Amino acid sequence: MPDPKLRRVDVLGVGVSTINQAMALAEITRWIDAGERHYVCVTGVHGVMESQRDPELKAVHNASGLTTPDGMPMVWAGRKAGADWMDRVYGPDLMLGVLERAAERGWSSFLYGGKEGVPELLAKKLAERIPGVKIAGSYSPPFRPLTEAEDAEIVDRINSSGAQLVWVGLSTPKQERWMAAHRERLNAPALFGVGAAFDFHAGLVPQAPPWMQRNGLEWLFRLTKEPKRLWRRYLVNNPAYLRAMRRNPPYLRD
Repeated sequence: MPDPKLRRVDVLGVGVSTINQAMALAEITRWIDAGERHYVCVTGVHGVMESQRDPELKAVHNASGLTTPDGMPMVWAGRKAGADWMDRVYGPDLMLGVLERAAERGWSSFLYGGKEGVPELLAKKLAERIPGVKIAGSYSPPFRPLTEAEDAEIVDRINSSGAQLVWVGLSTPKQERWMAAHRERLNAPALFGVGAAFDFHAGLVPQAPPWMQRNGLEWLFRLTKEPKRLWRRYLVNNPAYLRAMRRNPPYLRD
């Protein structure tokens, strides 16, 4: 049975799961044991603000098995609404936690996303870090949209691998749309949109120090590392998020 505390806090119309890392691992394990099929959105301010401009993306977040509080602003919103048990479920940490459990239970993974060569490098790094981890396959898609034939081929490739877990590293909102579009076509119980976790765990991009993560300052660290790519995400989205939250405070959904 799902944890009774596993509710959603409404953050500007996006239902963020009121969870912590232990709750997330327990729920994902339940899916696999029960043969249920879901996808996991890993969401912070960026995902919430993209959803304000894109109702379809908002619906994707709300239809997920879990939408985890990837950033501290999501945790603060949940606690303000009364979910005092809530804590950050950061994509890269969730990935490691699930893969450690996968190694114990014999679950295998498929890595989908990242630039050319990244999924293979990631598989190598994960094998070094987590003894017994099983990577059933990997694929780095082209930057352009796949043709129908190519898409059908990758669906068959993932299904043929027998993977129970599919890790999707395409960044928001592309990865969320991909998971929603492919959920019914893939046999794996759990799909995860983990974005930058591919580059972090492959050792290609540094992560913010823990103290910055705890204090909601990871955005500043990432901005200093990739200003050209991320300046609009943080310098436009963050103030807009704060203004919108003052007008529409978070609340726990029934």
